[in-house]
Amino acid sequence: MSTLTPPKPDTVTAAPSRVTLRGPVRVLLRVHRKALWAGAALLVLGIGIVVALRVWMASSKVLCADGDTTPCGDDIYVSSYAHTSTETFLADGGGALLLLAGLIGIFVAGPLISRELESGTFRLAWAQSVSPARWLAARLAVPAALAVIGLTALSIVYRWGLWSLRAGPNSPGLRWHAEGVFPGTGPAILGYALLAVAVGALCGVVVRRTLLSMSVTALSLGAVAACLGQRRYELWPSAFRQSDEVMNYDPGDWPIDSGMLTASGEKLYWQDCFEADVTQGVEACMRGRGGIAYFSEYHPASHYWPLQLVETGILLALAALAVFAAFRVLRRLHG
Repeated sequence: MSTLTPPKPDTVTAAPSRVTLRGPVRVLLRVHRKALWAGAALLVLGIGIVVALRVWMASSKVLCADGDTTPCGDDIYVSSYAHTSTETFLADGGGALLLLAGLIGIFVAGPLISRELESGTFRLAWAQSVSPARWLAARLAVPAALAVIGLTALSIVYRWGLWSLRAGPNSPGLRWHAEGVFPGTGPAILGYALLAVAVGALCGVVVRRTLLSMSVTALSLGAVAACLGQRRYELWPSAFRQSDEVMNYDPGDWPIDSGMLTASGEKLYWQDCFEADVTQGVEACMRGRGGIAYFSEYHPASHYWPLQLVETGILLALAALAVFAAFRVLRRLHG
């Protein structure tokens, strides 16, 4: 009878072929639903803080006619409490987003991977037709997708909050190149998030101990962030200008270095004369060494996107290497 006819071989194998990461992803979301709710709460909290600060500042009394961000007709800087409070919070917004990206990597390294490898619960998944590669791929895809979506939303809201402030001479911490601002206003924060997920996975697979892998991930991500933060100005060639008089920077410029030029074009930097005799003076010291013109090296505001894209490219390259290494280690250990 037709009802007793066994299914064709291709129909038997078709179902498993359609199953990619859907099963492991569904299990992953169910097991770690509390962490997902916590992440969603942080996302809502971050957006709510920025919105509340901007609304508070917009509704506060403005003490200056041009928006309480410049001197009011004299040399005294006057600002509202709402404005200064908003500056204080938003000046470190990029650092807060970096910290959040690091926490995602720590979570991947610890509860998501190392804990299962340490306790042996991964064998249950692997015994149910889930290969080690698919098991790891699910633990990379889910946090990576959620991190990109969440941090993209936070970055957009953060930029919206910064638009309400002006980075004048009294608020250098709000300028586009500030350490606490730059990472959180462009695609670099997504690069940090993906790197955090990749490094967390690599540390989890290699170390296989929950607390230790979390610690190694935190140290690794901190080292990368510190290195890029210290050397960010070198990621794109700086602009150069010279003049016969001392030059002032434009409000959007990121000063890198300055000094004087000799007749042969040699650069003399101001710090080389900082220890000069106080009776001589720094400029007299520079003149005595042959300085005849002033120069400055800086990044104009137009260098924002080149610096963002180069840093993002470096982060994505490191993330790709970490992912490749994680799969190679897992394959070597478990086939």
